[in-house]
Amino acid sequence: MALKVLTALDSAKTQYYHFKAIIIAGMGLFTDAYDLFCIPPIMKLIGRIYYGSSRDPGQVPQAVTSAMVATALLGTVIGQLVFGRLGDLIGRRKVYGFALMIMVMSSFGCGHSICTSRTCVLFSLGFFRFLLGIGIGGDYPLSATIMSEFANKRTRGAFIAGVFSMQGFGILASSTVTMIVCSIFDRATSRGSESTPHSADLAWRIILMIGAVPAGFTYYWRMMMPETARYTALVERNVPQAAKDMEKVLDVSASQIAEEFCVYPRNSPPSYSFFSKSFIQSHGRNLFACSISWFLVDIVFYSSNLFQSQIYKRYLSKKQEVNAFQEAFEVARLQAIIAICSTIPGYFATMYFIDRFGRVKIQMMGFFFMAISLLAMGIPYYSYWNNNTNGWFMFLYGLTFFFSNFGPNTTTFIVPAELFPACFRTTCHGISGAIGKIGAIIGSLGFLWASHNKKEDGYTKGIGMTASLILLAGVCLVGMIITYIFTPETMGISLEENENIISEYHQRESNAGTV
Repeated sequence: MALKVLTALDSAKTQYYHFKAIIIAGMGLFTDAYDLFCIPPIMKLIGRIYYGSSRDPGQVPQAVTSAMVATALLGTVIGQLVFGRLGDLIGRRKVYGFALMIMVMSSFGCGHSICTSRTCVLFSLGFFRFLLGIGIGGDYPLSATIMSEFANKRTRGAFIAGVFSMQGFGILASSTVTMIVCSIFDRATSRGSESTPHSADLAWRIILMIGAVPAGFTYYWRMMMPETARYTALVERNVPQAAKDMEKVLDVSASQIAEEFCVYPRNSPPSYSFFSKSFIQSHGRNLFACSISWFLVDIVFYSSNLFQSQIYKRYLSKKQEVNAFQEAFEVARLQAIIAICSTIPGYFATMYFIDRFGRVKIQMMGFFFMAISLLAMGIPYYSYWNNNTNGWFMFLYGLTFFFSNFGPNTTTFIVPAELFPACFRTTCHGISGAIGKIGAIIGSLGFLWASHNKKEDGYTKGIGMTASLILLAGVCLVGMIITYIFTPETMGISLEENENIISEYHQRESNAGTV
């Protein structure tokens, strides 16, 4: 029989705690985006400080940029796998605060290096970015699962998308903080009189450390969150405690959730172990769909982020004409424009339509229009700049980000939190995300090489921008096909209904084997 506490969760009205949970759960995603998008302007400062000379402002070499990107992503892969598994083994709440503390301490560590030599500073920054990646990676499966297990089935997609949309505000915060810090330092050091003021070495550290502040403020609220009722009832099999925890945070009466007699949930943990033959038979297809879709979209998404450096060259002042703070300010300003015009609207569109259109349609649509935009940018790429039609190019570039977020970048975060049983939920979400971040590493490192059609600015010769963008469009089309064939729709379906379907399937298989 269905448990009252779970039925009440599925039918609960939208309440204050749901919005509070979005902020609490989304702060890790906020920190993730803040860290990712503050790196381009920070690398401008570091390039001038540690690679510049009196004649040349300096630029960070390709190998160093690649290492900084890859170390954080590698940490994210490890964090998703480790914390994803721990979330199922010992509970979501018990490891949730620990992941946040790693993020906070690592963010401060990124800026607190006492080194003065180039090698030491970069090694220290890379080390703490790796630790930061572990914390961010751990936050992904826990935040998505916690929100999915607190939400009702009618608006569950919108609330998980709301958590993920905190990335958009992280991007905007990163750009805003960078512009404010650079403006203050620029004015304080007699604007424009020195190409690379000594205080630039302090500025980039402050920008990184400020990213830890919002996450630190939410630590207390994470510790005050009870364990999710679904984990307590279905995995720990403690239904009375699940009812008590639910009363603490949601506006429900005891009569709505109290069981009339002692009952064990129908959706008790499966008897088979993780990655057993039975697990693969029951969940392998869904895990493949989630993982490959995430892998493909992250190849494109992270490549597109790095692509910004190519676009910015057309809109930035020459290095010799501006000082370090002004150059970083210009990069941050362009990032803010893209975030406001395309990235954040994409998140909001997903929140509005996800429980109307469904996950599969939005994911397929996003992949399709990303492919169209990339092809429209790639095929006539050089003519945009040669014929001074770069405004149209920027529109298409923004459209790529819009349909990434109103599409697979968001839905790949949502679907793994809905498809799997409670005892495997964070584990499978972590695996999906980890494979996605492997795609991000491939996209980041590959694009840095592939996008150059000649040896320039320290970059080796690749296949060029036209071929790179067409290749990314092909990746999007493959993602659309994978989604259509393998990804099931979860809109409006209770988390427990998925478990019932799987249990009944598994029972039929067992019965067939005994005949």
